[in-house]
Amino acid sequence: MIDFTELILVIILLSVLLSLGSTRLSALVKIMALQGVMVSLTPLFLQDHATLGSGAIIFFQIMIIIKGILIPGLLYMAVKKVAIKREIEPFIGYHASILMGLAIILISVFITNDLRLSLPEGRDMVLITAITTMASGFFLMMARSKAITQVIGYLALENGIYLIGTALTKHSHTIYVVEFGVLLDLLVGVMIMGIILHNINSAFDDVDTTLLGRLKD
Repeated sequence: MIDFTELILVIILLSVLLSLGSTRLSALVKIMALQGVMVSLTPLFLQDHATLGSGAIIFFQIMIIIKGILIPGLLYMAVKKVAIKREIEPFIGYHASILMGLAIILISVFITNDLRLSLPEGRDMVLITAITTMASGFFLMMARSKAITQVIGYLALENGIYLIGTALTKHSHTIYVVEFGVLLDLLVGVMIMGIILHNINSAFDDVDTTLLGRLKD
């Protein structure tokens, strides 16, 4: 019998490695859309389906729409509007980034085993995936020069935080309220970032954050 929880977690880990090795921004947005859907589905398969109420099901549907459609859709429109196809000069190369992703997975396994947390049954793999996703998102923010890619790294960081809450929380109601508040803030942030990207591209014809270091009084 297929363990859908493990399958989803494997897809999330693969999306992390693909995001670190992706050169095309449009493909990166699609990868993050897939990751958002998988992250939103994870708590659904960890819960006892018999105890799931209509409110929880509605919440999962809202999460999938926001993480998998709405936010990636806004980012995709931003990519098209600023007419950027690739991350031309990343701070850290793509092959090195993939190796770093593999190293992060190993470190996550070590951290999970070393902390010896009193996790609910079957949550070890969730915590490993959560730490990997969060750390990789932070790494993506530092390793790329384009503002859009850094926003995508922030999305991965938020996905990792959500998975950590899923791994450590036995009762899902609290994490639902907290996550919904975080998502609203994140959605506003993405919308503001889209406006900023549009204005930067109109003024400077580029959104490379390294160019900001050349500004002088």
